[in-house]
Amino acid sequence: MTPTIDAHVRLDTHPTHPSAVTAVLTGTQAHIAHLGLEAADWTVVADNVLALVRIDHEEPHWAQDTAKRLSAEGITVEITPRLREAMAEEWTWANYPMLWCTRSEIREVSNQAQKIYDDIRHGQLLIHAHAHDGHTTVAVGTYLHRNGKSVYLHGEDHLRQIADTFDSPAGAMVAFEKIHGAEMRPGPAPLTETERAAAEARTPLACTTAKPEPVHPAPETVPAYLADAGDHDAILDAFLDAHGDWEKWRTWSDETTHAIHESQTLRIERVHEAHPRETAWTVAAYETPVSDRMWHLTATGTAPAPMLQALLNHLADGDGWDTALGSPVDEKTVTAATKPLADAGWQHTVDGRWLRWTNASQDAGVQFDAFAAQQPNGSLAIWSIWAGPTIDQPTWTIHASPYAPASMIADLAEELAHGTGTRRFSPSVHRQPPRLTTTAPAIATTVARPQASRSR
Repeated sequence: MTPTIDAHVRLDTHPTHPSAVTAVLTGTQAHIAHLGLEAADWTVVADNVLALVRIDHEEPHWAQDTAKRLSAEGITVEITPRLREAMAEEWTWANYPMLWCTRSEIREVSNQAQKIYDDIRHGQLLIHAHAHDGHTTVAVGTYLHRNGKSVYLHGEDHLRQIADTFDSPAGAMVAFEKIHGAEMRPGPAPLTETERAAAEARTPLACTTAKPEPVHPAPETVPAYLADAGDHDAILDAFLDAHGDWEKWRTWSDETTHAIHESQTLRIERVHEAHPRETAWTVAAYETPVSDRMWHLTATGTAPAPMLQALLNHLADGDGWDTALGSPVDEKTVTAATKPLADAGWQHTVDGRWLRWTNASQDAGVQFDAFAAQQPNGSLAIWSIWAGPTIDQPTWTIHASPYAPASMIADLAEELAHGTGTRRFSPSVHRQPPRLTTTAPAIATTVARPQASRSR
């Protein structure tokens, strides 16, 4: 029988970091839990308070693992409802380069990257030099344990891997300089945004007791991309009530509502019980009632009410959508679709196949995939409209396929850049980082790796 230990651990989401987890310890034997948490790389941030902070944003998963181990040792563990929700959430990275990986395999890759990061942070892996290979950061270093193995590192954050090993630091440096001599810089690379955020989350907390959230907070006016999602079902019902040229019907299971325009060439599918960050809306257009689909648009269940309203307003305009097959997207089309963003002064950048427009605070944007646009009959989305911490971790997304009307994208861009809405909760209330559940394929990166004899 497992002995009972007078220690209580309360696990909760971190008050300022979107994915980190805190543990508040109480009880006369709290030091036993404290030792176990520190051994699992939890960081002390206040008296009897520790935090789990990772660069792969998998803290809820590993906190759940910690909870099981502590419980098995006889320690009482309490998990708050919002952390339980985060633990149950399944997600994946956008544009993840290892398309063949399952969710568990992605988690293993991320965990290996986390171990490398921890070894560097704790001074167990000394980085001699770094460079940028045109795609990502590469580095060379030597472990101060593991028999002094030297390694060639490729990638950043959750994608960093050991790409090669060497018998000696000298051999590693010679091989690294041969490949990256022109771009080579001494020491470790500057911290990434993710690493900086993790470092901030490990700093001491000012207080250990979270303030109670207001029961009925007053709504505030915010940009459209920060607005509440509202009641999506009510938004659709109001649209259908106001437009008699649309007919509504629900599936026998009552899980999905379909709305079809009287022309039968434009259809809306609304999935009522979809996960908040999975596809909850699909708009599809057809050249004729019996032809193949010409273009489609999807939106997640977290899409703000103003953005959905802008989309439905566009569909309500008889001249606002075109189901005829047109030409593949060209520069003129892209310019027309993104004009509202250019007029608003949003930053325009080019990153390989992706053209991006982002606002000044970098928490909302539009992405155009030039590679997907060259495959108009493919399944990839060419437009991604998003808001959240990063495009890889959006709070909500809207995706559109090739041939989606530029006027529709322009209307959504106009709302994104200039629209407003209401929000009842501060962003700090939403602790768990947004997760994108639809993975957009990315170009696999082939790297030139230094050749050296392998350590045995």
